[in-house]
This record gives sequence, C-alpha cells and structure tokens, in this order.
Amino acid sequence: MNQNAIEVKGLVKSFGKAAILKGVNLTVPSGTIFALLGPNGAGKTTLIHILSTLTKLDEGSVKVAGFDVESEQKEVKRSISLTGQFAAVDELLTGAENLRMMCRLSGLSTDDANSRTRELLRQFDLEDAADKRAKAYSGGMRRRLDLAISLVTHRPVLFLDEPTTGLDTISRRTLWEMILGLKQQGITVFLTTQYLEEADELADEIAVIHGGRIVASGTADELKSRVGGEVIELRNSQDELIGTYPTSGGLADVRQVLNSAAHAFHPDTKITIRKPSMDDVFLALTSTATKEASIS
Repeated sequence: MNQNAIEVKGLVKSFGKAAILKGVNLTVPSGTIFALLGPNGAGKTTLIHILSTLTKLDEGSVKVAGFDVESEQKEVKRSISLTGQFAAVDELLTGAENLRMMCRLSGLSTDDANSRTRELLRQFDLEDAADKRAKAYSGGMRRRLDLAISLVTHRPVLFLDEPTTGLDTISRRTLWEMILGLKQQGITVFLTTQYLEEADELADEIAVIHGGRIVASGTADELKSRVGGEVIELRNSQDELIGTYPTSGGLADVRQVLNSAAHAFHPDTKITIRKPSMDDVFLALTSTATKEASIS
C-alpha cells in the first residue's frame, strides 16, 4: 500500500441546496487509526460514504489505498471494509452462520470459510456464542459480530462509522481493544465518532469537523495544547460544575481567573486545576468555528 492510505483534497458535496462538505482536506497514513470527530450533521457519514464509493463527490479528489474513488471504484472496493452505525447481521442466523455465509459470499471455499469463521469467532471473543442466534446477542456482541463480518476477507483499510454508538461503557472499551488490535495487524482504521474519549483513546490523529469543514487536526496532545496550559474548574458545595476556565498555565493568568471567581462565586466554591481534555478542545474549536461562520 502507498505511504498514505487515504488522501482527500478539496472535497465538496451538496444535497440539493444543502452544502454538506465544504472543501475538506485530510491525509491518513497507512497502518494508523484516524478519528473524524464531530457532532450530528457535521458531515461525518457523508464523508465516509464518499471514501467507500457509496456516494459520489461533487468536487475535489479522493484516493483510498492509492486508488481514485471515481475512476478506480473496483480497486477501492477490493481494498476496503465498512461497518456502519448499526449492526448489519441476520438475526435469524447464529453468529457462526452469519460469518460462514459472508465467507462463502466473498468467494471462500467451504473449508476456508469454516476455518476463517473459527478464526474470527476466536479473535472477537464470540466462541461461546457461536451457535446462538444473533437476535439473542447483546449490543456489544452484535457490534463485535458486525466487525468480524466486515473482516471476513483481508482488506488494508477499514471504515467504522460511529462503531460504539449505543454501547455501554464495558462493551465500548472491549471494542476499543479490538480496534487497537486491528492496527497491530497493519490495518488502517478510519472511524467517525461523537465520543471525545473514544477519539482520545484510540486515534493516532484526530480531525475535528464542524459545519462541513475540518476546523482542526493533529494528535490528541497537539489539539489539547491549543486550548491552553491548564483548565480551572469551579464546583459548588454539591460538587456540581459551575464554571470552566482555560488558562495559559502561567501564574498571572491563573491568579486573574481566581480573583474573578472570588468576586463572582460563593466562598464555599471548590477549585480544581487540570490538564485540558478533548471536551475542552471540542467546545473551543466548534464555538470558534461557529463565531467565524456567523461573522463571514
């Protein structure tokens, strides 16, 4: 595979009069996990559909695994796997039957399909549930089965569209471990998410999309450094958050915030100083982008 698994330049997409993507540029190196972070309606799913050849672009150029998504669609499709927002499994079949069916549809022989099914059941911790119908699976098990199905054949690029939506904390973290395992196999993972912690935990690089534009990109630490050196949190006597203030981390800046807080809040107000989180990054970047859009 090329050094870059995905290259997007000047991507524009509209549906009718609604402009969804407004000149998106991004690059994803091969063998990395890339997270596209943004709220509902920001253009995440539209972008992933263009990258996976499900939707045509209006302007710009897009290459996946070195192939152009418009002129080399067949080559792109042979290079990618895609898992959508909702588990696409046959509920009437068992987990093993779902996998065997997809293996056979992908062209594997009966023996190879059986072997690959056993391998995937083991890899995604579904061996004990192999003979249970998928309708009896928990949400986390269904997502693991869906992910296993998308990996029936070995493809270098995997698209995950909000893979942990609706999962509980334990199931989400279990899936995170499996996604990190895919990176260790050399698979490039491009995921969209609304979960700030998910992007922080998994991604080698993060791009924040807002209003159809990439408003920032970089590692989690690089994005956090844009917010400031330290964040001061103020909480009331019931331990409820009543104020958050980014600072440069310098003594003068911290003192100024604390002096202001002393006049504005009750003497019982509790003060915490912490490093910036992805929540701080997201709020700062999207609020800035919204202000700039309203001015222009």
